Amino acid sequence: MADQEEEDLRMALRMSMQHSPPEPKRSKPRENVAVTSIDSSEESPEIKARRLQRELMAAAAERRMMMGKNTGSISTLERPVGLNVSDNAVPVVIEDKRVSTGPGSEKVETLGYGRLLSHDEANQLFSIIFGGGVSRDILAQWTNQGIRFSPDPETSMGLVQHEGGPCGVLAAIQAFVLKNLLFSPDKFGWQDPGSTRSSKSEWDVFSCLTEDGKTSISEFSYRALVRSIGEILSLCGSNRRVVIATLNVLGHENKSSKDGPGGEIDSKGLETLSIESALDLQRIIRVNECTSPASAFKKLEAMVPEFQSRMGAMLFLISALLSRGLDSIQTDRDDPSLPLVTAPFGHASQEIVNLLLCGQAVPNVFDGRMDFGGGMFLKGIPVNVEVGFLTLLESLNFCKVGHYLKYPKYPIWVVGSESHYTVLFALDTSVQDENELEVRESQIRKAFDAQDQSGGGGFISVEGFHQVLKETNINLPPEKLDYLCNTGFIVRSEFWQVLLDLDKSLGGLKDSTGLMGKKVFDIYHFNGIAKSVVNGTQLGEIPVQRPRLTKLRVSVPPRWTPEEFIADMAATSVSTEKDAVVEVSKPEPCQHAPLVDCIRTRWPRALCNWVGDPPSIV
Repeated sequence: MADQEEEDLRMALRMSMQHSPPEPKRSKPRENVAVTSIDSSEESPEIKARRLQRELMAAAAERRMMMGKNTGSISTLERPVGLNVSDNAVPVVIEDKRVSTGPGSEKVETLGYGRLLSHDEANQLFSIIFGGGVSRDILAQWTNQGIRFSPDPETSMGLVQHEGGPCGVLAAIQAFVLKNLLFSPDKFGWQDPGSTRSSKSEWDVFSCLTEDGKTSISEFSYRALVRSIGEILSLCGSNRRVVIATLNVLGHENKSSKDGPGGEIDSKGLETLSIESALDLQRIIRVNECTSPASAFKKLEAMVPEFQSRMGAMLFLISALLSRGLDSIQTDRDDPSLPLVTAPFGHASQEIVNLLLCGQAVPNVFDGRMDFGGGMFLKGIPVNVEVGFLTLLESLNFCKVGHYLKYPKYPIWVVGSESHYTVLFALDTSVQDENELEVRESQIRKAFDAQDQSGGGGFISVEGFHQVLKETNINLPPEKLDYLCNTGFIVRSEFWQVLLDLDKSLGGLKDSTGLMGKKVFDIYHFNGIAKSVVNGTQLGEIPVQRPRLTKLRVSVPPRWTPEEFIADMAATSVSTEKDAVVEVSKPEPCQHAPLVDCIRTRWPRALCNWVGDPPSIV
């Protein structure tokens, strides 16, 4: 069998010397089994050496076949892999740049295509993303998800998700798109809707952008998408460089697209394109490195059709990883041996989400680094961020989100559940403003967390507790101090209950007026998973795939527990003269969904109401 393989390779080399390449063989479809990367530690040295020799000989044969025909300036360059490319296919024009390297020497620098990944880069990249074994279902999820806006007018500024895996990537991009449209509107040629609306709560963030007759919604979304992708990749590249991954494909056609001026790639040209191994990455991915914002945004504008194609989410993830640098990615992580795409469902790991939000692939959501001594530590978020993160897991006491992610520059948060990522946002930055009670709570929580070495477990030592009391000017009565310290450690929940009963004049949170913590505002939740709904029209009812957008009314009562607040308000009445009684209207009962638990990790006493179906975070 080995002799037959060697003979086939020699025949390929001989055929590469011919004037025209032979017809390609059609490979048999593979079974739906786990796919492994090129390198396998289980191979014997003899088999591994033979495999590497075959790959080198096949690559040499392919290179000679591809360079056999002289097609203008492309003949001396490395040509991209063609999909169903015949002799009549028109090659993409490449811009050449001749660079002198000395007397009598000159090299060609390719400016259009970029460069191919090296063998080692491809292996490392595939291993970091998918690990040593990955199912076809997971690969299909990540290679069949484009970065595309919803065609539905009511959610036209939202990115639609069709596959289950890349939600973390899409949610991060969605958050930056909203950030740019809501808080940097002048950069896209339209007026800030917040400056003209009479009532923030009546403003539909996704549909009102079409009211401007001069600029269409597709142009808004196109500009915001380009800028958002550029900002994230620049963040990953420490604002020094942006690496953009593109498809190494000839023969695809660009068609005009309603999603943006950049057009779209003909989907037929991508039907046979797949990524199942590191070798596939090496064959079909090219990378371009930009060191200036102007060149990066110019390249990204041209690349929008590829990001909108079914390979879009994968191309963006690869771009982010390469912008950060593969070695830096592994240094960021606590356990570099685990893949970034988690089994068995192919979800984006927290490391991917953190990379897109803060520029580093750290695995935890607390602030800074948690040192356990002896050279052991865990890595969290190192800097303030523009877009934040909340998670249902915090409400279940599995983790503790730090101040950096919980209080971002803009009121936009990626929301994580056990299996999905969505986006929560407000239209006004005032929801981030802290009232008197929140300022005091934040100060005490920050001091407590600084002494918490339990990994977010919510308890500190007696020594650390005395440091907290000193920093926050809390004067506890001796009996309360003894009660909290008698076990040798202080639990956050018990400490907090004591503070609620301690008057604010002594440094506590008790307020006799009952008005210190009151707040009311609107917030929006967007879930990009397309859900079938029915639109009634004159021609009948047509099912439409539509993401879900929900507006929530959030009330933060002045009492600590929602139950106490509602009971107090329901029982309140005002007596007038002549024994006339005017009852105060009972507040609308609060509604509950898992999203409310996420919101309460940011606003602990929040009560939420909405109209229609409950917001879904799955």
